[in-house]
Amino acid sequence: MVAHNKVSPTLKNFLTTHLPATKSSKKQKFALGISDARLGQEIFEATGITASYNETTVELQRGIRTHFAKIIKKINEHDIKRAQLGLGHSYSRYKCAADVNRQDKPIIQTIALIDQLDKDINTFCMRLKEWFAWHFPELTKLVNDNNIYAKLVHLFSANRDNCIEEMHEQITEVTMDEERATQIIEAAKISMGMDMNESDSMQVLKWAERVVELVQFRESLIQYLRDRMNAVAPNLQALIGEIVGSKLIAHAGGLTNLSKYPASTIQILGAEKALFRALKTKGKTPKYGLIFNSTFIGRAGLKNKGKISRYLANKCAIASRVDCFSVDPTAKFGDSLKMQVEERLKFLASGTKPRKNKDAMNEVI
Repeated sequence: MVAHNKVSPTLKNFLTTHLPATKSSKKQKFALGISDARLGQEIFEATGITASYNETTVELQRGIRTHFAKIIKKINEHDIKRAQLGLGHSYSRYKCAADVNRQDKPIIQTIALIDQLDKDINTFCMRLKEWFAWHFPELTKLVNDNNIYAKLVHLFSANRDNCIEEMHEQITEVTMDEERATQIIEAAKISMGMDMNESDSMQVLKWAERVVELVQFRESLIQYLRDRMNAVAPNLQALIGEIVGSKLIAHAGGLTNLSKYPASTIQILGAEKALFRALKTKGKTPKYGLIFNSTFIGRAGLKNKGKISRYLANKCAIASRVDCFSVDPTAKFGDSLKMQVEERLKFLASGTKPRKNKDAMNEVI
């Protein structure tokens, strides 16, 4: 009944109607019990009624709620349960509508869908390779990338006889390698694969079309994820990219939860099984979890991977907090933090002294 720190008109009207009027010169002859201490000042300013909050009022209200059906004869237990159920539903609807983390939900679902698509596309491409390799086995050795292989099968209409010199430009566009395109055309001329009839080629072509559609859908999801990350967590995206950043958000359960984690937790986020196994067996604890997929870890030397992962986790903690609690989202802090990680890599490799965090942040501000 209190909205925006003010007593609602309904509550004010109820109190002034059912409680005796009090004059400022006379002492109040009744006690108004409240369940929240913060309501007292608001009620006094709106109505002039002094409210009381203590252990006695709390216990009285608890007793009234418990035995409400016995005190009010017109209401039975069934009505109370229905009212409680309706209140629970209303509260749940309000919590869903006013969820501060609702911007994170599309990111969490999208990265989960991309991970699932990666597994499915790999499985489907393996099946396509096994099927089409009977007809054009040389293509399997020339093209290792599953997505490019599926696009080439679709381009050839599942028939190596269509792989001719006139298609050199189209094949180059798909493979992004002119020399590779020439090798594919030459291999098609002398292929030792068996011939396929029209119905078999049609089935392979249909399957290739489905795989290419999935690949294109995944690419559109990546673009959508990039846009959502740029709107919700621009600094985290600028620091470690949209894929790793969204995985951290999804694993933490939201950007707010991630921002509350210390750097040490972010460092091993995703490696919980290895951590607990190490603690149980008293072995070495893991140095990194999901952040291992970042390019910074791969570029660091073997002896420096632990140091750079700890440093990167520290910067991820800063970036997530800036994204979560800043009023105007910007990627400038993330760019500065990325430069700091680059400087740290140079320091570990050659000893070049990096900037201090305070100086880097002041430059952005």
